[in-house]
Amino acid sequence: MPARLLPNPDASSTHIAALGRLGVQRRYRRGALLIQEGDTGDSIYIVLEGRLRAFLGDESGKELTLGVYGPLEYVGEMSLDGGPRSAHVEAVETSLCAVVSREILQRYIAEHPDFAFEIMGRLIRRARLATESARSVALIDVYGRLVLLLNATTDPDADPNSQRRLLQRMTHQQISQHLACSREMVSRLLKDLETGGFIEVRDRWIWLLKPLPARW
Repeated sequence: MPARLLPNPDASSTHIAALGRLGVQRRYRRGALLIQEGDTGDSIYIVLEGRLRAFLGDESGKELTLGVYGPLEYVGEMSLDGGPRSAHVEAVETSLCAVVSREILQRYIAEHPDFAFEIMGRLIRRARLATESARSVALIDVYGRLVLLLNATTDPDADPNSQRRLLQRMTHQQISQHLACSREMVSRLLKDLETGGFIEVRDRWIWLLKPLPARW
């Protein structure tokens, strides 16, 4: 499921903002590959502007999106143990990042040991999300995964019986990358839901008009 794009201001984001000021700022164009799966690296990337996408891909070009990360979120921490990068990371749009080396991160944690617990918590959350994604792909059909994605991409505080707009524009290709299926399958399912009066597209935004059926 997509990551939330604008985290609430709290102690964690304060640490990330402070750590970002210690890194080297780099700007990446849309589509630029910041991290390649299998490479070695010892830096994390803190998003200052724009959005990054972490994903897996195979030789046939099939991709599975692991998460989309916006301002005051970071990627790359999985390789801080010295192991290879576990996924690709690209810029979804023109993005500004602070690149923070392991040495800088270690010094920061020594001065702010409570931040180590934040990193541990984040790793646990990502491991849980990976488990849920694996379970979803293995045990839930494509339509079921689509329902989960659409519901997860709306305001969690909104009335599920009211009309709800997705929090971000998503193309059929982007949705297919989240669901690990073909773009054609996504287009067909969305068209069926639109014909059935469950969703509507307004100015390229998907709106949920009423609760989506559990099965299709």
